[in-house]
Amino acid sequence: MITTRKRIWGWYFFDWASQPFNTLLITFIFAPFMKDLLGDGSAAQTVWGYGVGLAGLVIALTSPFLGAIADKAGRRIPFIWLFSLMYIGGAWGLWYAVPGDYSLMVIMTSFAIGMIGMEFATTFTNAMLPDLAPREDMGKVSGSGWAFGYIGGMLALIVMLGFLQISPTTGKTMIGLPPLFGLDLAAREDTRIVGPLTAVWYAVFMIPFFLWVREPRHPGAVSVPAAARAAWPELKHTLRALPRQRSLFAYLLSSMFYRDALNGIYTFGGLYAAGVLNWSITQIGIFGILGTITGALFAWLGGKADDRFGPKSVIIFNVVLLTAVVVGVVFISRSAVFGIAVGPDSTLPDIAFYVMGGLIGAGGGALQSASRTMLVRQADPEKITEHFGLYALSGKATAFIAPLSIGVMTHLSGNQSIGITPIIVLFVLGLVLLGWVKSNAPRPDESAA
Repeated sequence: MITTRKRIWGWYFFDWASQPFNTLLITFIFAPFMKDLLGDGSAAQTVWGYGVGLAGLVIALTSPFLGAIADKAGRRIPFIWLFSLMYIGGAWGLWYAVPGDYSLMVIMTSFAIGMIGMEFATTFTNAMLPDLAPREDMGKVSGSGWAFGYIGGMLALIVMLGFLQISPTTGKTMIGLPPLFGLDLAAREDTRIVGPLTAVWYAVFMIPFFLWVREPRHPGAVSVPAAARAAWPELKHTLRALPRQRSLFAYLLSSMFYRDALNGIYTFGGLYAAGVLNWSITQIGIFGILGTITGALFAWLGGKADDRFGPKSVIIFNVVLLTAVVVGVVFISRSAVFGIAVGPDSTLPDIAFYVMGGLIGAGGGALQSASRTMLVRQADPEKITEHFGLYALSGKATAFIAPLSIGVMTHLSGNQSIGITPIIVLFVLGLVLLGWVKSNAPRPDESAA
């Protein structure tokens, strides 16, 4: 018998299985490797910005229809199987990023396929949250899931650094061992292996999800072909009605901006450290471990604060924190820290960036957890799945803005520090729009009264 507790743990395992795509590929290992692959930090940040941004554009254009189809069909797990195959295949394809013998189009296409699979699978699993716990426990469940995911990402990063990544100076891994599988440093196999590692990790740890998570029956569900035919009219009706739900509308707009900004930090953090501070992959990995530790801890604590103070308070606090952190990052370079000049051998820039990394992990973990539960506070209980689809739409409709604007700004300025400033603007827009969001939004009929 599959108990509610086991269903919740199965749901947690999706976060555990999927987090390494963010931790290893988007932020700490593969993104910084793009600098070595292309030979220049600004060029790598530009290509990465365009690539991630265009993948986000595909997600934005297709996610509303897929969400509407899934809502009408009453099934999510078959879609998650499909997106999981995309995740695994796309991640595995990064193995072929061989320095001096690679196709940039193939590599970025592989990455985009994996990212699209990961994002769609996340959308569909997030929509399962209201079926797992009562409203008063939603913050705890969401926060614990994010924390569990961060721990999974951290352990995957430790495996990468401790058993696979080779130090150029010692020829061994971070813990002093020869790399597994006889990986060749000259061909950068020790870094390229991050793609297959991410794929295998996901395949193995999704097993509990598919074994334990069960979907409740949805009355009125139709076949997938019938759902596909009804998707566009349903979507148009939902979007027309949205402005009448003012708090929900404001929240969707707010989260659209601040979630895009947060994704921008995750997408470019490791690449920024490689290009501006000249960090090695191992240093960036340690930075990642620190961020995942604080992320796990504060996602869990944020879940408790969510249940006590409400998700809006948690969101505001963390958006302000992250805005300040990005402003601080702009003023950290190899030659100066917050306007104070330092020598070329100074460790102050490294220490300052490690501190910022810990704060990014803490703020990001709590923010993402609270954002899921805030949607539950805004949504009509009779249309909770539909509104989670809107949440996915708002998250992806502009998912390309941060990476594309960073790519464009970096391209125009030729400076990585200036290149990340669009993130600050996105956070501020999200914070301003939160002013129109009520902690417990009235239902549509109450709003019209």
